[in-house]
Formats: sequence, C-alpha cells, structure tokens
Amino acid sequence: MALTVVGSVAFDSIATPFGEHQRVLGGSAVHFSLAASFFAQVRLVGVVGDDFGEAERAVLKRRGIDIRDLEVVPGGETFFWRGHYDYDLNTAKTLETHLNVFADFEPKLSEASRSSEALFLGNIQPELQRRVREQCPNASFSALDSMNYWIENDRDSVVAAIGLVDAALLNDAEVRELTGEPNLCRAARRIREWGPSLVVVKQGEYGAALFSEDGFFSLPAYPLENVVDPTGAGDSFAGGFVGFLAAHAPGELTEELLRAAVVYGSTLASFNVEEFGTERVSRLTFPEIEKRFAEFRRMTHFEHVDLPRLVG
Repeated sequence: MALTVVGSVAFDSIATPFGEHQRVLGGSAVHFSLAASFFAQVRLVGVVGDDFGEAERAVLKRRGIDIRDLEVVPGGETFFWRGHYDYDLNTAKTLETHLNVFADFEPKLSEASRSSEALFLGNIQPELQRRVREQCPNASFSALDSMNYWIENDRDSVVAAIGLVDAALLNDAEVRELTGEPNLCRAARRIREWGPSLVVVKQGEYGAALFSEDGFFSLPAYPLENVVDPTGAGDSFAGGFVGFLAAHAPGELTEELLRAAVVYGSTLASFNVEEFGTERVSRLTFPEIEKRFAEFRRMTHFEHVDLPRLVG
C-alpha cells in the first residue's frame, strides 16, 4: 500500500547533555517517512532549498522513499531549527527558527501522491492540511498531527482539519489546550465527536494512549537506559503507527490491529531517541524492530493470578 506524507523537511542543530550535532537531517516528514517506510511505500511531499544535497537524498532513497514531490526552490535555503535539551528531555528549548523556503510552502502533489491509499498530514498550517486532504479523496485512511502554535492562533481551522481525517495524533498538552478539558478521556471523546474515529495521545517518556470507538489502550514507553536526542520521536511514532495501518488499508481496522499499531509506533520512537537526528532509524533493520516489538509484548503481558484466601 502507498502512503503520502506532507510535512516539513529540515536541518536541525541539536544540543543535549549527551552531545551536540550540527545541521542533522530532520523535519516531521523525514522522521515520519523513515519510520513508515518499514510498512508501506512512502511518497514524501515537501520543500527544500539548494542546500539539501545528495547525502540527504540518499538517506531517504535507501529506505525506498519516493521523493518526486520534494520541491527544490532555486537559491533557497531549507527550513532550519536550532535547540537544546536539559536533563528533562521532554522539553526542547528553541534557540533559532528559520522557516526559509518552508514559509511559502504550497504542497504540490503528483497524481501518484494523490492516489495513495493512505495519507498523513504533518503539523503544517491547518488550511494547507485541509486543501491536501481534499486532493486525496480516495485515501481509505487519513491522519494528522498539529502543534500548539496552530491551536493557539488558528484553532477553528485545526478543528475543521481534524474533522476531515480518520485519526488525530496529538500530544497530551495539545489535546488539553485544543479542547479545554484537563481530563484526557473527556478530551479525546470530544475530539472524536468532531469526526475522527481514532485519537492517539502521545505522552513522551510516559508512552501513548489510543482512544477508539471500541475502547481504550495505553502503552508505556520502551524502557531505555540511554536516551540521547528525543527530536522527532513523536513523528517516528506517527510513522510507525500510520505506516502499519496503511499496510492493512482498506481492510477493517480491528482493535487488535490498532493496538499493534500503537506498539509499532512506540517501537520506532524508541529507536529514534537512541542517537541524534535520523542516525539510528536510517540504519535500522526490520529484525531489530520485530525483536523490540516482541519485548514490548513480553513486558506488558500478564496472566490472571488468584488472590490468596484471607485468614479469619
């Protein structure tokens, strides 16, 4: 199955307590695509400048990602972000943001990208998300991400975009801000009332939660002793989750498939944070993914145990 993703392609300069890397390959569409490419044929729609070279293209091509719709603006510079993390790796501190060519991004989809069976809308301007969704009427499964900037400045448009997709993937702070509900269960139910049948709440080091028509599923983050750089972890989660479901579109998305998708998403995110940028996921193998998936299953499985009889 083919999966189209529209989002940012960027260079990131990142500092954490465990090191510092300059101008590493990043962006929501890149992290998503690398993760999703283990399950589906990914078609990436984005924009870059002349500074995006063959080395960066090679990272995507090695994973079989279709970049025919990666627009190059002559004389332009690619989106750039600089930030750092303290020991609380849940929060990034932004030092610089240069949108560059991304500031005027107008997604241009080829016929192939418009015909994909699945669609993921990265956290671009919600009006652009809506326009792209309208260009892909045959997508049997669609999902989107957003961010606090759009929620604060264009909330109505965010709500309208959410109403056009099957799944909304947001972090816990975004879910609360968007709905005004402090309780995640109530907040997720309200978002589902707007249209999507699935709401996935990303909770960083605490895992992820899935709210669906059939119930609720929660999974902790994979326990790692060495977390180096969390940049792109949420996008890698989305890539694993949506990519796995795209592989099963247009069939029925059973509760078992949805739960497996959450586990695969968390598995991909756990690899992402082990090194800077895309370094770890770009050389990841499927046997490594399956091994960690099996470890997730072992860690979260338990049997019923009878209570001891009370004396007296």
